[in-house]
Amino acid sequence: MAKAAVDEVGSGRDGGGTIGASRAFSWLLVITGAAGLLAAWVITIDKFKLLEDPNFTPGCSLNPIVSCGNIMKSEQASVFGFPNPMLGLVTYAMVIAIGVGLLAGARYRRWYWLGLNAGTLFGVGFCTWLMYQSLYEINSLCLWCCLAWVATIVMFWYVTSHNVRHGVIPAPGGLKTFFDEFTWILPVLHIGIIGMLILTRWWDFWTG
Repeated sequence: MAKAAVDEVGSGRDGGGTIGASRAFSWLLVITGAAGLLAAWVITIDKFKLLEDPNFTPGCSLNPIVSCGNIMKSEQASVFGFPNPMLGLVTYAMVIAIGVGLLAGARYRRWYWLGLNAGTLFGVGFCTWLMYQSLYEINSLCLWCCLAWVATIVMFWYVTSHNVRHGVIPAPGGLKTFFDEFTWILPVLHIGIIGMLILTRWWDFWTG
């Protein structure tokens, strides 16, 4: 069976207790971080335009369902007291910085990797809450938000896989073997479930 898509050969612990990462995993952090940052940047710009002009229509407002404007005007879009994408501007940029550091040969201690895992767990949990609000409370979908969701989901599962396989997160051998071989299955299933929820939520609209 083929190895996981992001292999970690030669990136284990050194004598000082630090852990590095393969170039593939490092690039994955850079790419997913960049995708999330792009989404956050576009949404932030459109949010400012909407504040300046209440009649402004974002470019991704394509129909009554795919309507970024409805999302931006909702209370859920500023759950911490400021526009949600501003949080993304900071956190996704941090992920890019970590990925670039790993590409340059950086190695981090266990607490650092656990912090990254906790951050991505918070991110995927927050995205899940936003997804529920979008589908069942606001009743609209934002394509840039969907890009951020996908980026965060992929990021979370591969960071978790990295940490399990390197002993940062204690796990039985069978689980380590699963992550070594089949990490890709988890984000595919996760994203697939979201896709099915979106499809069924507005089935009549998509098929009408």
